[in-house]
Amino acid sequence: MTITQNTEAELEREDAESKSLSLSTAAAKNLATTTKTVPQMQEITNRWLLRVLPWVQVTGGTYRVNRRLSYAVGDGLVSFTNVGAQVRVVAPELCELPQLRGFDDMDALEALAQRFTQTEFAAGETIATAGQEADKLYLLAHGKADKIGISRFGNEAVLGVLADGNFFGERILVEDGQTWDYSVRAATKCIVLTLTRAALLEVAGNAESLGEHLSRVRAHRVPKQNKHGEAEIALASGHAGEVALPGTFVDYELSPREYELSVAQTVLRVHTRVADLYNHPMNQIEQQLRLTVEALRERQEYEMINNREFGLLHNADLKQRIHTRTGPPTPDDMDELLSRRRSTHVLLAHPKAIAAFGRECTKRGVLPPMIDYAGHHVPSWRGVPLLPCSKLLVSEAQTTSIIAMRVGEDDQGVVGLQQTGLPDEYEPGLSVRFMGINEQAIINYLVSAYYSAAVLVPDALGVLENVELGHFHD
Repeated sequence: MTITQNTEAELEREDAESKSLSLSTAAAKNLATTTKTVPQMQEITNRWLLRVLPWVQVTGGTYRVNRRLSYAVGDGLVSFTNVGAQVRVVAPELCELPQLRGFDDMDALEALAQRFTQTEFAAGETIATAGQEADKLYLLAHGKADKIGISRFGNEAVLGVLADGNFFGERILVEDGQTWDYSVRAATKCIVLTLTRAALLEVAGNAESLGEHLSRVRAHRVPKQNKHGEAEIALASGHAGEVALPGTFVDYELSPREYELSVAQTVLRVHTRVADLYNHPMNQIEQQLRLTVEALRERQEYEMINNREFGLLHNADLKQRIHTRTGPPTPDDMDELLSRRRSTHVLLAHPKAIAAFGRECTKRGVLPPMIDYAGHHVPSWRGVPLLPCSKLLVSEAQTTSIIAMRVGEDDQGVVGLQQTGLPDEYEPGLSVRFMGINEQAIINYLVSAYYSAAVLVPDALGVLENVELGHFHD
């Protein structure tokens, strides 16, 4: 029965085609050349970082950043380990405290680490109170806390935010009889390790090296510095008559930072049969190379943000890394980020972070203005363009970072590094070198991109960290 039905259907179709007055579209496709696009690639992004950075020609592959001499003040972060709910400070990490910088007696540091006690504070609880005796050193192992001061009008003011690895009260290591200048209040649940001055003195009494070190620090005369920690340049002003003018000189760092160009490479392989027979209407090697270069540029931007040696997230000065006050990125957080440098040329954020910032603005009844930037309509804050960058990764906890930059050598900002004039250069800083044809008749090309990034002065780059993306408002 089925065979008969199929046969009848075929006869009806053949009868209809025999009555057709023109060529069918199905038949016409056999003779027509299709209209086609070049190969598409979903990985391609705007790559705003590569577009906004001024690129500096680096001859010799190394870029040296000379700065005025700055004094190390021990402004790092302290690390911790935990076994279950029990948290312990890593003993060598205590050298991040300014008073213990350069101290290398591991036995004394281990004894000191064992004297810390663990305390937990709920959100809203006070950890330290202004005006009371400052007799403890606090290490914030986990959580977020606000430094609270009193304004001249008697209102509370948030002076700063402390988060994982921060510490306060380190003055007890060398000073006695001090009081707290501010209060510290837990913004979230906090795990804090504390060391009393009595416990410190006990360890210093048993460890002679620690006692001697703290005595030297207490007696050491700190060289005069400006507010940025740089060696002071002695000047005189407002005087009259023949006064003796101070003599001075500008001291430089003896070991300035040097940035070496990094590289991203791959070997592009194309079979000779493809290159010979299938090069019309599109050049196969050209299209393969175009997509390979796009992938290399995407990797270049990723490395310039996330690489642990020269990436922007890891090279931001610790004093330029701030935390959100409540979790999501609010206008207050963005204002604080902008206030850390004399000028900010661009903000970079993950698209989800831009959406989160938009929600916080909507909650407050404000709207980030849209501006024209490089021919694109983009959101902004305080006149600074807020550009999307998917290379700013989102963690499993749905947190990310927002970068603020001042760019250019003339403004002592952030610059991109490259070397042009390479052999077989295909684009600036990118070369394509023919490597021959192997025994499998495959053509090989070595594609190389050379690049890096440099931060000329610390305040050129700032990062808003721990930006939470999961807050939504009814």
